[in-house]
Amino acid sequence: MIHSCSEERKMLILWSLCLIFALSNSLLLVIASPSQHLCLPHQRDALWEFKNEFYVHSDVLSSDNKTEKWRYNTDCCSWDGVSCDPKTGKIVELGLEDSSLNGPLRSNSSLFRLQHLQSLDLSYNNFSGILPDSIGNLKYLSVLREGPNLQLVLPKLSSLIFINLRSNQFKGTLPSNMSSLSKLESFDMNGNSFSGSIPSSLFTIPSLLEVDLGRNQFSGPLEIGNISSPSKLQTLFLGDNHFNGPIPGSLSKLVGLKYLDLSFWNTGRDIVDLSFFSHFISLRGLDLSGIHLNISSTLHFSMIESLILSSCSISEFPKFLETQTKLRNLDISVNQIEGHLPEGFGRLPKLQFVIISGNLFSGELTMLPNSTRLFVGSDNRFSGEIPKRLCELFELRALDLSNNNFSGSFPRCFDNFNTNLKVLHLQNNSLSGVFPEESISLGLRSLDVGHNQLSGELPKSLINCTYLEFLNVEGNRINDTFPFGVSLLPHIQVLVLRSNEFHGPVSHPRDSFSFPNLRIFDISDNRFSGVLPSDYFVGWNAVSSVVEVEDYRYGIVVAGGIRRLYYSSVVLTNKGLKMELVGSVFTMYKIIDVSRNRLEGDIPESIGSLKELIVLNMSYNAFTGRIPQSLTNLTNLQSLDLSQNRLSGEIPPQLGKLTFISRMNFSYNMLEGPIPQGTQIQSQNSSSFAENPGLCGAPLEDTCGGREEPEQEQDEKKEEKEQVLSWTAAAIAYVPGVVCGLTIAYIRTS
Repeated sequence: MIHSCSEERKMLILWSLCLIFALSNSLLLVIASPSQHLCLPHQRDALWEFKNEFYVHSDVLSSDNKTEKWRYNTDCCSWDGVSCDPKTGKIVELGLEDSSLNGPLRSNSSLFRLQHLQSLDLSYNNFSGILPDSIGNLKYLSVLREGPNLQLVLPKLSSLIFINLRSNQFKGTLPSNMSSLSKLESFDMNGNSFSGSIPSSLFTIPSLLEVDLGRNQFSGPLEIGNISSPSKLQTLFLGDNHFNGPIPGSLSKLVGLKYLDLSFWNTGRDIVDLSFFSHFISLRGLDLSGIHLNISSTLHFSMIESLILSSCSISEFPKFLETQTKLRNLDISVNQIEGHLPEGFGRLPKLQFVIISGNLFSGELTMLPNSTRLFVGSDNRFSGEIPKRLCELFELRALDLSNNNFSGSFPRCFDNFNTNLKVLHLQNNSLSGVFPEESISLGLRSLDVGHNQLSGELPKSLINCTYLEFLNVEGNRINDTFPFGVSLLPHIQVLVLRSNEFHGPVSHPRDSFSFPNLRIFDISDNRFSGVLPSDYFVGWNAVSSVVEVEDYRYGIVVAGGIRRLYYSSVVLTNKGLKMELVGSVFTMYKIIDVSRNRLEGDIPESIGSLKELIVLNMSYNAFTGRIPQSLTNLTNLQSLDLSQNRLSGEIPPQLGKLTFISRMNFSYNMLEGPIPQGTQIQSQNSSSFAENPGLCGAPLEDTCGGREEPEQEQDEKKEEKEQVLSWTAAAIAYVPGVVCGLTIAYIRTS
């Protein structure tokens, strides 16, 4: 028994020691781990110095700014954008894209002390000057992405495999000898301002696989050069430049081409035979937009997947397309193709992206392939009802049939797509009847049914479309109250209800609401009534401050980098003229138009918080009271229309100092007093101030002489009066002083 207890005690002691040892090891690891830095001190110092070589604009500080998150006394291998070799601790990758770095990259920059860098990304900053030769110190560099203002000097970097200077602001020409970049595989300069000719030495690099020089200003003849062995080049994009003359036959040396873009090559009067490109047996993507083509009926491509033939003066539907069983993307827009879509077109098994807009197609819309994801058939002559067959295309993401002659009722089946259908544009047709609840797909981002003959109320199910950004129902017969539920949609940016039969108040009687992301608000030409509360525009953040907003791009035709974007558009009135906003223009324009309604009361003082507003139209209502002083805060305003109301009082003088405003209209109100002085106001036509009996001054013929003096004259007279009072006071004070002085003198001498 005693022996047993002794053994148990020994075992207990042994286990306790093991536990203590294990816990102490764990504790040591916990204590020791923070001090174990992988980063080498001299490399940390080089990075820190590099960070401090540049200044950061607080106005354009990006939320992705990586260097602002660096902390000196921490492991630099854990800093944002920094990657180290886990064995040696040497920095091998530095990605500082979009970090708001401003200033020149100096030749003695500490960056070049990081000699083991293999990948460097400085894109989307604001570097200036010339890319210094010191970059040649980075002998292991294989990936280079540069900032938007650096001029290209191709340095002696024989290890470079990947160069990407895409979408920046580079100018100048390419070096004549590029063959020293003997390991280069990918060369992307798309979207800059490079000019001159493309050196033939580029195509002699044996390892080269991809070249993208599109969207520049290159010109002159294209020389492929002497290629000693079969070219490995697979991608060549030269579109949207200034090349002219015949397309060179030497292109045939690039036997391995898979993707080729020669769009908008100016061939003059020459007609290019499309069969020339069928000899590239590996060709999968081809863009010849803007080139006058001859197309044989017997033509055949064996591998083609993406074909873009926009603006090629094609008058008949290319027969060979019906046999392209591997075709996925097709753009034959802006041609003169007449007649019906052929039946064979609907049997292509892999076709997904189809753009046939801007032609003369007519008749009923025939069937589309089951695989269709985007179909843009706008600006044609299609007629009849929108076919129910479209409801069976369960892969459909975007459908645009605008500007045709479709009639009948609105399709009732698009809700079957649930979240698949993102874009539905049917504007400028003759669709009639009610706007059915069953037509609303929950995944909609853009819905445009403007300029039809739809009636009834807006579908209440719109409030379930939580991704909706763009809603346009203008030019119909919709009879409904203001859709307050739309303000609950978190992404809504464009709301156009213009020219319908909407009625009632536009402010909620009980709850306040706001549109934090709304940029375009057009409810003009309806029967809205009531008063706008003074805080009506509070919370309209996208119009109050600068915010980043994506372009309205929905369909993308993609194949090996060949892209054509499909945008939403809307026609609005600015400065008295109709204008179409397309794509990236949406990011610029911020518009409020409540004109031609029955709104009354004061113009809300909160209108002055919308500092990014470009266009404000509140004309043809019954607004009363004074023009709010807060309007003078709208320093970006270009167009202001307050005409045809019942406004009284003076025009705020500070409005004359708004430098961007080019059109304003105050006519047909009850305004009075002098028209403010200022270049912008004085340049307006007198009709902009007409029918305000109390207004006077230029540009009206009625001067302010008898009624009220101009502000400048008032100031001068006020100053004159003050001077007279000063002299009078001095004189009054002088007389008692003299009397007092004489009296004192008399007393002293007595």
